[in-house]
Amino acid sequence: MTSVDKNRVIWHSRRGMLELDLLLEPFARNRFETLSVEQQQRYQQLLSCEDQDLYRWLLQCQPPAESSLVPIIELILAHAKSNV
Repeated sequence: MTSVDKNRVIWHSRRGMLELDLLLEPFARNRFETLSVEQQQRYQQLLSCEDQDLYRWLLQCQPPAESSLVPIIELILAHAKSNV
C-alpha cells in the first residue's frame, strides 16, 4: 500500500460526525496497514456505508445486515478500547 492509498483511507475515515471520527480515523492511522488484504477490503467496504448505519453499528445499537462486516467492526471497537 502506498502512502497515497493510506492517506485516501484516512481521509475517507473522517466522517464529520464526532463519534465516528473518534473511532475510525485513529483506527485507519494506526491499524489499517497491519490488516490483511481481506480486512482492508472490508474496512473500505465499511467506509462506503451511510454514516447513520455506521453510527448504529459502531455504538452497538444494531448489527449490520451484512454479517461479513462484523469482524472489522469488532477490530475497530477493540482498537478504541485499547487506546482509552
